[in-house]
Amino acid sequence: MTDYRHSATVELPADELFAYLREPRNLPHYFSQMQAARPEGGDTVHVEAEVHGRHVEGDAWLKVDEGTRTLSWGAEGPDDYHGTLSIDEAGPTASRVEVTLSSVREGSGDEIQRGLEETVAALAHTAVADSSVDP
Repeated sequence: MTDYRHSATVELPADELFAYLREPRNLPHYFSQMQAARPEGGDTVHVEAEVHGRHVEGDAWLKVDEGTRTLSWGAEGPDDYHGTLSIDEAGPTASRVEVTLSSVREGSGDEIQRGLEETVAALAHTAVADSSVDP
């Protein structure tokens, strides 16, 4: 299993950023391959995505820890895919987001790292752009 990490500063207060990111319906706004994410009760989220030109759908889990502003997620399958996202204050109007992905997926580690960095950039941009929209 390999871990991939990336962190960035986002120009939103930590509580506001966490409120946006903890809502599963916002996932398709910043995961470019994801087409839909619907809460199904408890920690279960039904997701649909286009991955390498193929439609994929299934159930994943998303756990929210309000106290530590941490999200953890994963999906059953051959890649043993899971990760965590944590948000810390970086001042009164900024946050530091750190994402860790773990997977046994075959493929280029550079491709996975680049995808992680692009997703963190997209979530930062989208969260700031949508900050006036209630999650």
